[in-house]
Amino acid sequence: MTLPQTTIIAFRAALVVTLVITMYLATTQQEPSVIDNLNDKVNHVLAFYVLAFLADYSAPKVRFNLSKGLAILGYGLLIEVIQYFLPYREFSLFDLAADGVGVAAYAISQPVLGRLYILRRL
Repeated sequence: MTLPQTTIIAFRAALVVTLVITMYLATTQQEPSVIDNLNDKVNHVLAFYVLAFLADYSAPKVRFNLSKGLAILGYGLLIEVIQYFLPYREFSLFDLAADGVGVAAYAISQPVLGRLYILRRL
């Protein structure tokens, strides 16, 4: 079974919204109090897991592969480069590594997620 077009559109909209929110949170000078309560690296892992999930289901005709994963990691690198130029942020390879862990965690869990009825596809 393939995903209905309306579901794909919803995933794409969620991906765009998530990308915008992630960029805002990564570049804003003030950190929301909810984010302060979690470890920074955990935030990166969770955010990039969700981004990988949304990117995968936004283009369901192509299975999650290296290209999709590298596109998401490229976004993480873009964030780090932007942060390098912000006086109140800093470039961090550890953040980029945490982003990679989030993408890898999604790649590992994708076969299980793909078995969920709502996410099942051919």
